[in-house]
Amino acid sequence: MGPGNRPLDLDWLEDFVALADTGSFSRAAEVRHIAQPAFSRHIRSLEEWVGVELCDRSAHPVALTAAGQRFLPLLRGVLAGLEAARQKARAAHESAAASLRFAATHVLSLTWFPAWLAGLEGRLRIGPVQTLSDSSLACEDLALQRRVQFVLCHGHAEVSGRLDEAQHPWLRLDGDVLLPLSAPDAQGRPLHDLAAGGPLPVLAYSEASGLGRILRAQLREWFGDEAQAAVEPRASIVFTAHHAILLKAMVREGKGVAWLPASLVQDELRSGALVDAGGGEWRVPVEIRLYRQPATMSELAESLWRLVSPPGDATGQ
Repeated sequence: MGPGNRPLDLDWLEDFVALADTGSFSRAAEVRHIAQPAFSRHIRSLEEWVGVELCDRSAHPVALTAAGQRFLPLLRGVLAGLEAARQKARAAHESAAASLRFAATHVLSLTWFPAWLAGLEGRLRIGPVQTLSDSSLACEDLALQRRVQFVLCHGHAEVSGRLDEAQHPWLRLDGDVLLPLSAPDAQGRPLHDLAAGGPLPVLAYSEASGLGRILRAQLREWFGDEAQAAVEPRASIVFTAHHAILLKAMVREGKGVAWLPASLVQDELRSGALVDAGGGEWRVPVEIRLYRQPATMSELAESLWRLVSPPGDATGQ
């Protein structure tokens, strides 16, 4: 906006540059592909916006006034900057359209995602990949804000999350299981045994964790029930985090029992650094899921979705 909040038309700026280059109203109008009367009105409107005369109409060829001479190089810089901004915006859009954007929970981004993505590279020309690793709650936020195309997380058939409520399609990519694990005692038995009875020190997932949401729903006797406050947990929760890797480190230090994904603890189970603190009844099967945006995505993202979708499964649900 100019003096008196007068609007500015960018065409007037291009018209003024053409007039300065040609020195003729008629020739500049031809270059700009408009009628000369309309062109003249544009120049007059620009002068009114600036507040001074920019050209000497009595001169032949048309000459710029001192104000016009000062205005012209600054104007060229503005137009060049606008064009550069346009080109950069288009390049950013094209780059985003040509890339895949994932949000993945911390544990899956370290244990499962890299190998899965590598397995796809021989079947699809993937190109640039942007990956954000965070808690399940933060990954859901990124999807709901449409900042990522896909979310990789754990899920459970009986426990819905915000992406389910928002009707984001999903695929089951693999299975996993949450194991109640403890550090071993000197005899190799669990230092904290679920069968021993009495309150047990438990290392729990925070509210931001999808694994925590699943455990609270499936093991109410250990973690309580958000929907039924009267259900008293059997566990004594001594530590809380949304990083399964941090909980694993605390278990190894003998601080309590944590339910950890089997995919995360294979080495520790083989070496005996961690042992099962209970039987099969305390194991919680989970799914590794890939959620997508419900709206049409870029062609590359849609190609990946088609590639990983089971034959005849349009929604993955």
